[in-house]
Amino acid sequence: MTVLSVPSPVARERTLLWLLAAVQFTHVVDFMMLMPLGPLLMQRLDLSATRFGALVSAYTLASAAMGVLGVFWLDRLERKRTLLMLYAGFITATLLCGAATGAVGLLVARTVAGACAGLMGAVVIAIVSDVVPAERRGQAIGTVMTAYALSAVAGVPLGLGLANLWGWRSPFVVLAAVAGLVWLLLLRFLPRVDGHLARAPGAGDASSPASVFTPRLALGWVLTFTVVFASFLLIPYLGAFMVGNLGLSLSELPWVYLAGGAATLLSSRWIGGLADRLGPARVLAGLLVFTMVPHLLFTHLPPSPLPVVALVFVVFMTLTSGRAIPTMALVASRVPPVLRGRYLAVNMAASDGASGLAAWMGGLLLTTASDGALIGFGPLGFFAVGISALALGLLWVFAGRAVPVSATPAS
Repeated sequence: MTVLSVPSPVARERTLLWLLAAVQFTHVVDFMMLMPLGPLLMQRLDLSATRFGALVSAYTLASAAMGVLGVFWLDRLERKRTLLMLYAGFITATLLCGAATGAVGLLVARTVAGACAGLMGAVVIAIVSDVVPAERRGQAIGTVMTAYALSAVAGVPLGLGLANLWGWRSPFVVLAAVAGLVWLLLLRFLPRVDGHLARAPGAGDASSPASVFTPRLALGWVLTFTVVFASFLLIPYLGAFMVGNLGLSLSELPWVYLAGGAATLLSSRWIGGLADRLGPARVLAGLLVFTMVPHLLFTHLPPSPLPVVALVFVVFMTLTSGRAIPTMALVASRVPPVLRGRYLAVNMAASDGASGLAAWMGGLLLTTASDGALIGFGPLGFFAVGISALALGLLWVFAGRAVPVSATPAS
C-alpha cells in the first residue's frame, strides 16, 4: 500500500514564504527597473528629465496615499482575497505600462501600479505575521525580503537586457506574465487567512480607523520613517558618488551593485534569524549603531581601487538594508491581528514617504561640480548618522512602551 506523505507545517510555511517573496520580487522589480530605463524612455517618448522624474515619483506617492486610505478597509476582508485583488490590479497596470503610447498613459499606469503595490506589501507582511509563530517571524520576514536583494541581482539586469533586445515595452510585458503565473500559484496554494476577522471578547470596536491612530502605535510609524529616512539620504546618490568622487567607471558600477545585492541576499535570512533569537528590538538597535561606521566611512572615502570601494559598499548595503527586517518584525508584533493589515498599510506609507522626502532633501543638500563630483556628501553622512541616532532613541521609547525589550514579541 502506498502511503502519501503530507508536507509538514514547517514545509508548508516555507512554500508560503517563498511564494510571498515572489509577489514582493515582481513589484520591487517593477519599481526599480524604471530608473535604469530612463535614457531609453526619455528618447522614445520625448520626455524631459522633469517629466521622467514624475514617472518615478508617481509610483511611491501613489503607494503612500493608498497606504493611508487602506486604514479604512484593509482588515475587513480575508487576506488571500485582498492580496489576489490587489495583485490582479498590479498585473493589469504593468501590462498597461507596456501598452502605453505616450507619457500620460504611462504616468496613469505607473500610478495604478504603485497604488496596488504599496497595499500588497502591507498585506504580505500581515499574512506572514498572522501565519508564522513569533519565534520564527524574524527569519520569515527576512525570507520574504530577500526579494529586494534578488531584484537588484537578477531582476533589474534581466529587465535591461530585455529592453536592449526587444524595446522598452518588453520588460513590462514579461514581468506581467511572470506575475500572472505567481497569481495562479497564490490562488492554488495560499490558504485562507481570516483569523483577524474573529474579534476577541472585550476587544472593543477595532473596526474604526481611529483604533490604529493611537500615540503608542503611531510611534511605530515614526520609527519606520526615521530608519528609512536615514538610509535614503544617501542611497540614491551612491552611484554618482562612486563615479564622480571615488573614480569608478560606469562599466565598473554594475559589478559593485551586484556584489552589494548578493551580500544582502545572503544576509537577509541570517539577520531575520538573529532577530528571532535576540529579539528584533535588540538587533535593530545594534544595526542602527553599527551602520554609523560605514555611513561615515563611505561618505568620506577618498578615490580608491575597485576592490576597496566594493568592500565598503557591501558592508554599507548589508547593514543598511538589514535594518528593515527587525524594524518590520518589531512593528508588526506590536499590533493585534485585527488591526495588523491597516496598521502595516500606514507603515508602508511612512516608509514610502520617508524614501521620497529623504531623496529630495539629499538632493537639496548636494551640489555637483563641473567634473561630476558631488559636493556635500560628507556632511550628508553626518546628517544620516544623526537621524539614525534619533531612530535609536525612538526605538528605546517604542519598544519600552509596548513590552520590555527582553520580552518575547507578541504574536
